[in-house]
Amino acid sequence: SARVSSGPWLSLSCDGGILREIARHPAVEEITLCEIDEKVPEVSRKFLPGMAKGFDDPRVTVVIDDGAQFISRKAAHWDVIIVDSSDPIGPNSSLFGRSFFEGIRAALAPGGIACTQAECVWLHMDMIAKMCTFLREIFPSVEYAFSCVPTYPCGQLGCFMINTTGASCKVPVREPSEEHQAQLRYYNRDMHTGAFAIPHFAKLKLEAKQ
Repeated sequence: SARVSSGPWLSLSCDGGILREIARHPAVEEITLCEIDEKVPEVSRKFLPGMAKGFDDPRVTVVIDDGAQFISRKAAHWDVIIVDSSDPIGPNSSLFGRSFFEGIRAALAPGGIACTQAECVWLHMDMIAKMCTFLREIFPSVEYAFSCVPTYPCGQLGCFMINTTGASCKVPVREPSEEHQAQLRYYNRDMHTGAFAIPHFAKLKLEAKQ
């Protein structure tokens, strides 16, 4: 849903898969990955080379730092922030809290968007609803979507799509080229719009938080 932007994109993630997907877009000129553990990229290169090839793109800068602290150093800077965090257990729980997303709001450039890992409606509905409440107090547009990931519990993983302009992210603003689409195994326009169609119990729970 992001506009074609040559400006800076930030990924708070670890294995390089997000980098690989961002790097498919030639208009993006600057990509930064922030990872707290320097061993993670090393291990990913060794055991997950198909995803870790994103580290080799010349537009990528890898920063070893705490993500929350890193984004606080550049206000109104990032066009897109993608948070591909692990589960909210132990130290990672801060990446699911209000103060972290207030930091993201301050770090996004005007018109910026963010996407953050948001667990599964079949297992974590109360947590998702709680997040939805405070996110809508911070951002003008907050929408929940999910993708099918067979290796994850219940085969789904959700995310919150956040847009600082107030516009919806449900409809793609551009289409992959035929060449680009031929390289993709999951994404297409129908999967994009369909990702926002969530079970009715979850829809009611999140609508109650508006």
